[in-house]
Amino acid sequence: MATVAKRVQKHRMNLRKSGLRPVQIWVPDTRKKGFAKECRRQSAMLKNDPHEKEILELYGKIASRDGWTA
Repeated sequence: MATVAKRVQKHRMNLRKSGLRPVQIWVPDTRKKGFAKECRRQSAMLKNDPHEKEILELYGKIASRDGWTA
C-alpha cells in the first residue's frame, strides 16, 4: 500500500476510534447550466406565498444575528 494511502487509512481509523463515521452528502451542482435560472424560478414561485412569508417572519424572530456585520 502506498504511503499516502496508509496515512489516510490510519487517519480514518483514528476518527472511527474517536466515535466518528464518514457520511457522504450530495448537494446541487451550482456550476451546472441552468442552475441559476432554476433558483430564480423557484424563488419566484414563493414570492407571494403567504406560508413562505410566515416562515420568513418566524425565522427573523428566532434567528440570532449576534456578531453579524452589515
